Amino acid sequence: MIEMVIEQRRRNLGGGFEVGRVLPFAKQRMVGPFIFFDHMGPLDLAPGIDRSLDVRPHPHIGLATVTYLFAGEVMHRDSLGYEQVVRPQEVNWMTAGRGITHSERFERARVQGDHLHGIQAWVALPTELEEIAPSFSHHSGSDLPQWKDAGVAGQLIAGSAYGLTASAETHSPLFYAHLDMAPGATAEIPGGHKERAIYIATGVVEMDGTRYEAGRMLVLGPTASRVRAVEHAAVMVLGGEPLGERFLYWNFVSSSKDRLAQAASDWRAGRMKLPDADDKEFTPLPEDLAPPAPAMS
Repeated sequence: MIEMVIEQRRRNLGGGFEVGRVLPFAKQRMVGPFIFFDHMGPLDLAPGIDRSLDVRPHPHIGLATVTYLFAGEVMHRDSLGYEQVVRPQEVNWMTAGRGITHSERFERARVQGDHLHGIQAWVALPTELEEIAPSFSHHSGSDLPQWKDAGVAGQLIAGSAYGLTASAETHSPLFYAHLDMAPGATAEIPGGHKERAIYIATGVVEMDGTRYEAGRMLVLGPTASRVRAVEHAAVMVLGGEPLGERFLYWNFVSSSKDRLAQAASDWRAGRMKLPDADDKEFTPLPEDLAPPAPAMS
């Protein structure tokens, strides 16, 4: 059973770089701990692209970012000192905790051009861990278990599913995987979690006798168990246990509106350290963004 269909909404991140925003959605703020889900591309980047297309240094609190690419290359730099390229079928996992800043630059594209396609997701942290120390890890190869079965090539990105566990340290029960499905192939959707969804990145799939095209997230009921590819499809399967209410303000996530207001104040005042290797510019807090309302006393 499918409880809701969410279509991506196009968002311009600046410099002409568009993404398909899926989560948060007005009627479905989260799926398990997943509070943000952006589909990047597919986008052809010409050699010599302007630096305005890059994602300049910006801050986060209260979440973990998960970057996964189908194609292309992105350079990550953060305030902990990490400098790490992420390529297809690799994962950059950054836990913001009490605060981190990072940039995402298209440096290979600037030199030789590139074809960019991928997903960036945010995972909210449990309330008791929202203020943990920030951290970063990069994962590839055996860190991200792969399998093949009857026309489905799978890769586990994070969490546990299909009898496998990925290496990134997660902070609540979840699963996140990429399924590359041949035409006519059928794949199992992991169960055992209160909230689950699939996102169709490319191609067409069928569930409950209905066809769904790329750019749609299907929020699943408890009985949904399988998806079939009508044509070659890239499908993301995700889910986990709900964490309770979370507030989202710009790049910040928290269970407390007061904490969001403090993070915004810290960023405006320059109290959040920029990456040492990328500290010449930064992303300002949008002027048209309404400040978070304080908690009622």
